[in-house]
Amino acid sequence: MTDALTDEALHALKGNNAELFGAVYQTYAGQVLGYLTAKGVQDPEAITQDVFLAVLPRLDDISGGVHGLRTFIFSVAHARMVDEHRKQSRAPEHHEFEPERDTREASSAEAEAMGLLAPQEVMRLLDYLGDDQREVLTLRIVAGLTVEQVADIMGKSAGAVKQLQRRALITLREHSAVKEYVSP
Repeated sequence: MTDALTDEALHALKGNNAELFGAVYQTYAGQVLGYLTAKGVQDPEAITQDVFLAVLPRLDDISGGVHGLRTFIFSVAHARMVDEHRKQSRAPEHHEFEPERDTREASSAEAEAMGLLAPQEVMRLLDYLGDDQREVLTLRIVAGLTVEQVADIMGKSAGAVKQLQRRALITLREHSAVKEYVSP
């Protein structure tokens, strides 16, 4: 590829930094962008801008004419490319959240309490209750039915089921065998 910038043009533009930088940028920006893209830089446009921001303050100090300028620009581009690859290799990988693959779940307090108690213990504790209270707790907590469903099954009102459940839980909380499972 031939350079549009010649040694004579470079020498003539020395001292006029705005025009010199414009000419250098127009001549080499596309090549630097292509180089960075070919080297797999994640954001080649941003790194191209970084390269020319590093080159700008050094334009008056460069020797060797157009060949020296080109060498300097691509040495800066190479250094920025290496820096970017190192930065990418140290950065953690980002993955999209996939809810269907998330196996974590928080169990309810009831499930944890039931897990602590063996089935025989649950049955023994339910023996302290009256028949209706035992039936309500069994249907509500063990079977997981709603108040309305339990009311339909037992032939009682929803309010009566709620009262039976409340009284059953109070009775169990006051029992010494349950107190070890219930924190104050």
